[in-house]
Amino acid sequence: MAFVWETPEEINQKLAQRLKQLRKRRGISQLQLSEKSNVSYGSIKRFETTGQISLISLTKLCVALECADEIRQLFTNVEYASIEEVIRERT
Repeated sequence: MAFVWETPEEINQKLAQRLKQLRKRRGISQLQLSEKSNVSYGSIKRFETTGQISLISLTKLCVALECADEIRQLFTNVEYASIEEVIRERT
């Protein structure tokens, strides 16, 4: 098992910062993103500040920012942790 050096909160915060950078690169304000994604302005502001957001809202933001493929590809290439996982998957 690989050791994770970051807390879940830290991982979420870094994800929020990457989406914020993408939003800014696209020249979209938080308010514009809210209108485009149908996610409340408060949710976007909270996400960019704290990293907290629902999965459906995160997906809506990714669709609006044209990066939904990143969400679609989550967990598609997860390596097996043991031979037991390979066996369990095949049964």
